[in-house]
Amino acid sequence: MQLTPMAPKCGVEISGVSLATCSDAEMDQIKQAIYEHGVAVFRDQEFSPEDHITFGRRWGGIDVNNYFPLQEDYNEIAVVKKEPDQQTNIGGAWHTDHSYDQIPAMGSVLVARQLPPSGGDTMWAHMGAAYDALSDELKAEIEGLEAFHTADHVYKTDGLYAQTDMGKNLRGQDLKTGAVHPVVIRHPHTGRKLLYVNSAFTIHFVGQTREQSLPLLEKLFDAALTDDNQCRLQWKPGTIAIWDNRTTWHNAINDYQGHAREMHRITLSGEALAA
Repeated sequence: MQLTPMAPKCGVEISGVSLATCSDAEMDQIKQAIYEHGVAVFRDQEFSPEDHITFGRRWGGIDVNNYFPLQEDYNEIAVVKKEPDQQTNIGGAWHTDHSYDQIPAMGSVLVARQLPPSGGDTMWAHMGAAYDALSDELKAEIEGLEAFHTADHVYKTDGLYAQTDMGKNLRGQDLKTGAVHPVVIRHPHTGRKLLYVNSAFTIHFVGQTREQSLPLLEKLFDAALTDDNQCRLQWKPGTIAIWDNRTTWHNAINDYQGHAREMHRITLSGEALAA
């Protein structure tokens, strides 16, 4: 196995390994690389839906997404798809998946199945690097704070997606979500401090209103994105990306209008977060 950094502080490309047949020792190396770098990319992989599910189960549990369409024959696999005539994509803003769950998903295994001729890249940002770059004053200000996360405004019947041409494809409009997490968490495997808020699902700080929370939240959102803590993936057939939702944000770039893009995603079960 060879590890090549994708950017100074985020992402690693791993070569010399087949995910469908990797050994337990290789799996341990892959996990550690993802915990540290936030996202790992693998090229030229042969990876059937059965391989995808088997690989996901080797991490532990699989969280079935409540909102995305599911693959017809393999319900553990969520289909992230945009048709040629659709304008809106799924995940087209900076966010981290499932932060609105009491025990957020650890991460995701995303497999390219159909790609546009160009565009459709995915970007990640490292929240350990984001926290490290905060001023001492800002670190002190958020020490001990907790925040409320929900997805209701995004997925519910009158939510953001319902107002777009993606709304008809999604499920779970009647679900109610909500969870409280520390604003700064420690990664359960590396011990590194991570900034754990995101502009998609973090609504307010505990004990404050949305209006009271927004100035500081927006300051954190802006501080989380610096040029050197991001990486960008140009997808190709046979590409797989695996990322850690605790360590990263991600953003699916919507720049391929008139073309289809279909990705298959398995979401990996996580563990309770702690400061």
